[in-house]
Amino acid sequence: MLTVNESRPIEFQEEELVVRTLYREQELQSSYMLRHQVFAHRLQWVAKRADGMDVDEYDTFATSVGLFDQERALRGVFRMVASPYPFMLEKEFRPCLLEGCEIRKADDTAEITRLALDPTLSDKGLSSRLMLVLIKGVYQWARQNDVRYMYMVVERRFLRVLRGIGLCCEAISPAVSLPPAGALSIAAILDWQKFHDTAPLKQPLFAKWMNTVDGSVSFEKSRFFERDPRERFDASVRHRQSSSTAEKTLAVA
Repeated sequence: MLTVNESRPIEFQEEELVVRTLYREQELQSSYMLRHQVFAHRLQWVAKRADGMDVDEYDTFATSVGLFDQERALRGVFRMVASPYPFMLEKEFRPCLLEGCEIRKADDTAEITRLALDPTLSDKGLSSRLMLVLIKGVYQWARQNDVRYMYMVVERRFLRVLRGIGLCCEAISPAVSLPPAGALSIAAILDWQKFHDTAPLKQPLFAKWMNTVDGSVSFEKSRFFERDPRERFDASVRHRQSSSTAEKTLAVA
């Protein structure tokens, strides 16, 4: 069973981008500030704090992973909690679940929260690319740590986006309005083993890119259904976005 000290780190380079587990206190604080910008200011899913950092009890045992650009600026983050520890789905997000719904707490299961990109990014193409690279980081973390299932809480439209890029992600709850922002959220579970088994047949180039961390397969050649995945991702996002700034932000609570 994995503990926070046993959680195996990841690090890989995607052209000029780097995805790696965060250890240094300064980097962790930068991730908390980025999260605060997204979840407190833009989405208003959590309360604003005077110190400008979104940090909670889960950060004491969670693993944080960051995405850095060519200038080594933090551009994206996500947080993983292994099954020995409490999930937000067991407490804060419990209202999402129907009565009697059991949460899997096995060695091959984890919870992903606080997945977000730098909200100051204005280039839609770049944002889409960074989001896909961040999702690749989630996949690589799962493979490195023998995790098959991941719980998450997302807005319905982001669940559709994840499915649209080929991830095997199933809703396990109805849409529920969660305080304080009242965002309609859905609990879901992602099956990485199913993706690993089916993607090479359905979308071989994209699957190869997701599984390659030595730089031998470039992002531009990882076409999804014979298209650049940025185009498909952009189209999926544009189809489901409304006009408000908050609703344009894709994130995992």
